[in-house]
Amino acid sequence: MTITSAMPTARKRPTRTRTKQVSSLPAIVVSKLPPIDIDLLPGTESLVCPNCKTWCPITGHGGLNPKLVPHHTGRAGTAEARRCIGSNRRVKLDLTIAEWRRLLADAITDASSRQATVVLPKAFSPQTDQTLRARAERTLAGRMADWGAVLPRVADTDKNRRMMPVGDVPTESPAVPLAKLSPRQPTH
Repeated sequence: MTITSAMPTARKRPTRTRTKQVSSLPAIVVSKLPPIDIDLLPGTESLVCPNCKTWCPITGHGGLNPKLVPHHTGRAGTAEARRCIGSNRRVKLDLTIAEWRRLLADAITDASSRQATVVLPKAFSPQTDQTLRARAERTLAGRMADWGAVLPRVADTDKNRRMMPVGDVPTESPAVPLAKLSPRQPTH
């Protein structure tokens, strides 16, 4: 006589909504959502919650009352995790898997056929264009010659800035230092 030990197996249970609570928000109509925000493959039925924009499974999809599972708006276990108002919201599954796949294929084809727009250069007036070209073509020698031409006027301006005004000295303000100030490093 042989004794065999069989591993107990659970019986197959129907998929159904586990809670009786239902959100007071209107039902989500699947056909009105973008096809990229829906997954109707058997066993992975889910969609992007319109309230918090996270992927949420649909529970009870084979029964009379499909709805989104309760979920949080933030990461679970953190302080900002709060129950989303879209939890337990009814879902109206008005698309078949074949219709959803066709819509998804059309959306992917449409997105892949788009082309980037061509960036056009900014239009300049002929005078501005001529000025920009002249600047680009200037050499180092040309820039040095231009600087040499304005250098005497710059030196005169600097000399005028250093001159003290003639007349009374302001009495209510501290004296302006005339010597060049240089910061000293603090000693530790």
